[in-house]
Amino acid sequence: MAEPIALQVNGESRQATAGLSLQQLLVELGYEPRLVVVEFNGAIVPRAQWPNQPVAAGDRLEVVTIVGGG
Repeated sequence: MAEPIALQVNGESRQATAGLSLQQLLVELGYEPRLVVVEFNGAIVPRAQWPNQPVAAGDRLEVVTIVGGG
């Protein structure tokens, strides 16, 4: 089993399973991928690229949740 990796999510240190794609990481961290926008290492990553975007130790993510309301 691979060692977990350390990364930054919304300014906080987090641990995650090594070898995940961005989409898999979001699910592992408890996010609903269809309801978030992600800045990955300073750039907005199009949703279509998430399954192919590898995540590595030291990566920085800002995850913004879309909230509906009235």
